[in-house]
Amino acid sequence: MGKIFCFIGKSASGKDSVFKALSKEFPEILEIVPYTTRPIRKGEMDGISYHFVTNEIYHQMLSQNQIIEARSYNTKQGIWTYFTAVTNIDLEHHNYMTINTLIGYQSLKKYYGDDIVIPIYIEIEDEIRLQRAINRERSEKKPKFDELCRRFLKDQKDFNEENLQAANITKRYRNYDLLDCIHKISSDIHTYLDKTKQYQK
Repeated sequence: MGKIFCFIGKSASGKDSVFKALSKEFPEILEIVPYTTRPIRKGEMDGISYHFVTNEIYHQMLSQNQIIEARSYNTKQGIWTYFTAVTNIDLEHHNYMTINTLIGYQSLKKYYGDDIVIPIYIEIEDEIRLQRAINRERSEKKPKFDELCRRFLKDQKDFNEENLQAANITKRYRNYDLLDCIHKISSDIHTYLDKTKQYQK
């Protein structure tokens, strides 16, 4: 049975950069591209960053029992929903990577099991990630700093120590040095894959 490596972290923690680098290093591990009803942002590509869908499509997939987990946020621009669907996930033949929230990770773990879903929690000092978020938002045609502040404060609450312990997140990957962080995660993924191969033999 394959594994799902679930990348988790606060906004602007660098998890997207780490994820992209490891996706190139492990091309045999397929990506679970999440879905969202929010508008596409500069630099994002439909089907790569997310599957960008309408609220109507979300409710249609929900009625067809295609959704594993979903989270909705009441943002300054309206209600945005992020979700993971069962479409094209074949753990009998493949391993997967995905980026998700802490609640999303717990939902995946509940659906597939603790031994299948592996958390990759990436963290960095809040001052650094706030500056990163501000710089990223400045690059947008119409910066939404109010939404940035909402996300930042919500992450402080969602990723508090109590919630991390409740989700059984015991290992942290510090992203002060991007290449070092990537190397440590890569080493652990290799270990998981080697164990899976030995078990299959």
